[in-house]
Amino acid sequence: MLNEDTKAMPRECGDCPIRHRAVCARCEADELERLDQIKYYRNFEAGQTVIWAGDKMDFVGSVVSGIATLTQAMEDGRTQMVGLLLPSDFVGRPGRVTAAYDVVATTDLVMCCFRKQPFEDMLSRTPHIAQRLLEMTLDELDAAREWMLVLGRKTAREKIASLLSIIARRDAALNTVGRTGPMVFDLPLTREAMADYLGLTLETVSRQISALKRDGVIVLEGKRHVTVPDFNRLLDEAGDDSDGGMLA
Repeated sequence: MLNEDTKAMPRECGDCPIRHRAVCARCEADELERLDQIKYYRNFEAGQTVIWAGDKMDFVGSVVSGIATLTQAMEDGRTQMVGLLLPSDFVGRPGRVTAAYDVVATTDLVMCCFRKQPFEDMLSRTPHIAQRLLEMTLDELDAAREWMLVLGRKTAREKIASLLSIIARRDAALNTVGRTGPMVFDLPLTREAMADYLGLTLETVSRQISALKRDGVIVLEGKRHVTVPDFNRLLDEAGDDSDGGMLA
């Protein structure tokens, strides 16, 4: 269930850092006012569970800041990370009563949540929200298909470069920064989490990150602060086209 120890975090919609990418991106002022009546903010600490698979889910919402993982467990106890939730990603599925996956905060997480039933009611009479949610769903489907290629066909080096390019592009989009110069971001995943997500060993992840650093594809300060001097070169390393590459 939703962690009850987290604290509400008031925030004005106009100041929201994900406003231009979230499900409410195309809403008019009156529509935002109606959303404001059914929304609330939740904070989660790194490692806390947002929702367990199979639990009743009485909310949907967007990641405002931080990152979470989607994990699926098998009957014998084995687990697999099946997705990442980055800022502006939508959590939950209208029309579904229970959660399909475990959602766990990997870093400190802030979510803008909407009470599920009122949100579903709004979908039927607010085309701007319904259309944006459809677009986000189709983007997520495209990204999932691309990720099948990453996991199934790419080398370890290409997998690492692909993940870095996704995070770099999302960070740039949220900060409305173009690709004219170095891209700088903090890597939100530990190397252990990267290994789990990419189907690699920890040693392989560390080795490939070191190789990308040695070859000048990335500049690494500490373990998390990444600079990409030439984003097109990173895309080349990922095996993606420089005109778009993988969807973020």
